Amino acid sequence: MNEAKILLIGGSGFIGQKIASGLSALGHSVLLPTRKAAYAKELWVLPKLQVIEANIHDPAVLADMCQRLGPGGVVINLVGILHDKTGSPYGPGFLKNHVELTKKIIAAMGAANLKRYIHMSALGASSSGASMYQRSKGDAENLVKASDLDWTIFRPSVVFGENDKFINLFASLQKFAPVLPLGGAAVKFQPVYVSDVAQAFVKSISMSETIGRVFDLAGPRVYTLAELVNFAGMVGGRKSMIIPLPKPLAYLQAGLLEMMPGPTLMSRDNLASMSEDNVLPAGAENALEKVFGINPQALNVLIK
Repeated sequence: MNEAKILLIGGSGFIGQKIASGLSALGHSVLLPTRKAAYAKELWVLPKLQVIEANIHDPAVLADMCQRLGPGGVVINLVGILHDKTGSPYGPGFLKNHVELTKKIIAAMGAANLKRYIHMSALGASSSGASMYQRSKGDAENLVKASDLDWTIFRPSVVFGENDKFINLFASLQKFAPVLPLGGAAVKFQPVYVSDVAQAFVKSISMSETIGRVFDLAGPRVYTLAELVNFAGMVGGRKSMIIPLPKPLAYLQAGLLEMMPGPTLMSRDNLASMSEDNVLPAGAENALEKVFGINPQALNVLIK
C-alpha cells in the first residue's frame, strides 16, 4: 500500500483510535484534529501522527486541513453522536454533527481538489427512518452520494470492544441494579468488533473497488438486546434480572433516563431506532468477509 496523507476527523473516539493505530502501522501520515489534545493522548506516541487542537465545524479550519494534505490526500469522517434534543426532522446536534459537518467536509475537499473520502454512517440509516438519528445519518449519506468525490460509506451495527460505551455501560449498571427493566428487550442486533471495523476502513483506502459503494458491517451472530445485556453482566461479574417493558412503559422510562445526569443509557429516539432490527438484510453477504477478507469476531473475544 502506498503511503498516504490522511485527515482523520473524529479520530480521538473509540473507533477512531483503532483506525489511527492501523493507519500509523502502515506508515500513513495522519492529521488528527480534536477539541482538546488530551482526548487523543494515547495516540501521541504513534509515528507520523499529528494531533492538533481545532474546531472541525469551522469551514476555514477544514479548508486549511484539507489543503495541508496535498494531492492524493484522503479524508475520513467518523463524527457521530447518539443523543440529541427533539427536532424535525432531527435535533440541532444531529443537524450540526451529521449533516452540516458532512456538507462542510465535501466543500473543503472540493476546494482543495481532494477526491478520496471515507464516511462513517450506521446500519439502518435512512432519510425516512423512524428516528432522528437514522434520518440525519441518511441525509448525510445522500450528501456524500451526490458529491463528485471518490467516496466509500460504512454502515456498522452496534460496535463493541474493550473500551466501548455499550457493553461496559450495561456491565456497570448491573453492578448496582439487581433488577433491570429494559425497553426493546427483544430487538435484534448484530454487533461488530471495533478492530474489524477499523481494518475495513484502513483497507478501503487502497481498494479502488470500494469507491462508490456502501458497506453494511456486522458480526457473525445476532443477539437480542436482552442477550447483549446478559452478556454485559457476565463480563462485568454480576447479572441483573431483566424485566422486558412494553412499549408505553419503555418510552416513559426512556424519557426519564434522558433527564438524568451522566451518560444517557436509553432515549426515546433510541427506541425509535429500535422499531426495526439492526441486522444485515436477509440473504446479504457479510462485507467484512467477502470484500475485505476479515474474519469477523464475536462477542466472546471480550472474555478474558
